[in-house]
Amino acid sequence: MKIFKVPAFLFGLLSLTGCMGSMNPTGGNSAPDYPYFITKEPLVVKKILVPTGTKLVYDEQFFKEGEQDKILNEKKLNSIELPTGKTIDWAGVPVTSISKFFNSEMRGFTVYADFDQMSKGKGKKTKFSELWQSCSTDIGITVKDINDWSFNPKNIADVESCSVSYQRYFKDSPSQQGFLDEMYSELIKNGSK
Repeated sequence: MKIFKVPAFLFGLLSLTGCMGSMNPTGGNSAPDYPYFITKEPLVVKKILVPTGTKLVYDEQFFKEGEQDKILNEKKLNSIELPTGKTIDWAGVPVTSISKFFNSEMRGFTVYADFDQMSKGKGKKTKFSELWQSCSTDIGITVKDINDWSFNPKNIADVESCSVSYQRYFKDSPSQQGFLDEMYSELIKNGSK
């Protein structure tokens, strides 16, 4: 019987491959089961009146996963997701959800519109809604007070983005900056009507 000596680096590689083979094929751990609460009645959350059945999703917290039997601290709120088919009016646009920016250093949130609802008589057609619809269903809004997600022109600092097409991040792009400046201006005008 002949015994082969396996070089150390090859043994290490084989061991690593074996470990990797037992890992999750999706490339990592499954997503956390964020705590959430389904509203049982209309409630004011982040200065927005939300309907019954709204899903309030919170940041990851110790010992809290999945559906909760009572509402959690509003400061930990990550997103507001309205029930299917329901919208709220945000700057004259029917929206389905609002989510806090992933980057905690940025003070703001993303608002998701359902422009199909406008053809059903919800919302109002304005220059702002046309600009929003022309680039995406989602816009990023920076605010002064992160505890207010309502359409409050006094709290809105800027329109940070419209999908990936227009981003404040690209300061050297006059077309992107100009588009977002116009959106912000029209957004603020909606508040004075």
